[in-house]
Amino acid sequence: MEIYEIVCGAVVLLACILIVILCMMQDQKQDQNMTSALGGGSNDSFYKNNEGNTRDVALQKLTRNLGIISAILLIAMNIVVPLVINVSK
Repeated sequence: MEIYEIVCGAVVLLACILIVILCMMQDQKQDQNMTSALGGGSNDSFYKNNEGNTRDVALQKLTRNLGIISAILLIAMNIVVPLVINVSK
């Protein structure tokens, strides 16, 4: 096993663990359904009006970026690393 595989594998493993942790930290979305209409649920809250500044938006962006990074690394591990290994032999 080459050093490239070990490094990429460790980074992908770390990114996947962080994605799971970040997904657990995010709040569940409250769907606006008939129950909230009958119960008087309202969307006029401070957090709804300032949605771009909340902690959840930052967690969503970080989760999305880590997902993209892990996908790119997985593709690199399966395409680029075998090419590098074959060239070095």
